[in-house]
Amino acid sequence: MPKKRRPRATAATKRIAESLVILKALGVPREQQNERSALTLLALLGLTPINAWAEATDALLGITEMMDYFRDHFRKSYAANTRETVRRQTIHQFIQMGLVLANPDDPKRSVNSPDNRYRIDPSLLKLARTFGSEAWAKSLEVFLASADGLQRLRPREREMRKVPVKLPDGTELKLTEGGQNVLVKPIIEEFCPRFVAAGVLVYCGDTGRKQLLFKADYLRALGVVIDEHGKMPDVVVHLPAKNWLILIEAVTSHGPVNIKRHNELKELFEGSTAGLVFVTAFLDRKAMLKYLGEIAWETEVWVADNPSHMIHFNGERFLGPY
Repeated sequence: MPKKRRPRATAATKRIAESLVILKALGVPREQQNERSALTLLALLGLTPINAWAEATDALLGITEMMDYFRDHFRKSYAANTRETVRRQTIHQFIQMGLVLANPDDPKRSVNSPDNRYRIDPSLLKLARTFGSEAWAKSLEVFLASADGLQRLRPREREMRKVPVKLPDGTELKLTEGGQNVLVKPIIEEFCPRFVAAGVLVYCGDTGRKQLLFKADYLRALGVVIDEHGKMPDVVVHLPAKNWLILIEAVTSHGPVNIKRHNELKELFEGSTAGLVFVTAFLDRKAMLKYLGEIAWETEVWVADNPSHMIHFNGERFLGPY
C-alpha cells in the first residue's frame, strides 16, 4: 500500500512547489509564500497533483470547501480551528491584491456570512494556464504590468524630500531630508569652503541610505581600507595641499568625538598616510553644551549657526593632525 501512495505524494509535493513558484513570481508578501497559500491557489484553480496547469478552472469555493480540497487531493489536513487562518492570512490578502474575487455570485453577501464564496480572478486564471509552457514568461510580464492590485501589500518605499547639497567643485548631491542630514548640508556648504577649501569630499553618509558618496579607491590610495562593518564618520574630506583627512561627526542624535569615538576612528583609519583631523559639528551652541564634557581633547568643534568660527580643544596646533 505505501508503494502506491508514494508517486501521488511526490506529485502533490511537486504541484505545491509549482504553486509557490507562481506566488513568488507574483510578488505576494513573504507571509503568504507558504504551503497554506499554495494549496489555496491550487484549490481555487481546481488543480490536483495529476492534471495539467492548462486545465485550470475557476471553481467557486468557500473556506471549508478549500480545506476539504487540501485534504482530499493533497493529503494536507488542517484543523477546523485554522479555518480563520486560511481566510484572514491568505484569502484576504489574495483579494486585496486582486488575485481572488469575493462573492462574485452575490456581491451583496455580508462579509460575515458563512456562505461567502471565492473565485480566482479571470486574468490570473489565464496566466496560470500558461505555467510550464513557453508562453509563461511573456504572460507573466503582461500580467505584472497590468495588475495594479499587486502593489497594495508590497512594502512601500518612503517618498522622502531631498536636500540639495553643493560640493566644493560645484557638483550637487541630494541628501534625504531629516536625521543628521540637517547638519551634513551646512557641513559641506558652510564648513568645507571656509576651513578645508580645495578639499576633496571622499565620503558622505546619508540618513536614507548607508552611503551617499564613497570614494573607496581614493581612500585606498591614502592607505585607508575600510572594513564594511566599520562605523564611518558622517563626512570625510581630504585636503591635498596639507595631506590631511578631516573626519567629521555630525551630532544630532548621536554623540561627539569623545575619547571612545576618537580611538575608534584612529583604529578605522590607522593605515592612513594622511594626517587625521577630528571635527565634531553641532547645529548650535545649545546642542554643543549638552555634550561639552564628553568632547575629546586634540579635536575640533564647529557650530553651524556660527559657521565662521571653530573651537579648538587644546593641543599644540589649531585644525591639524597630531
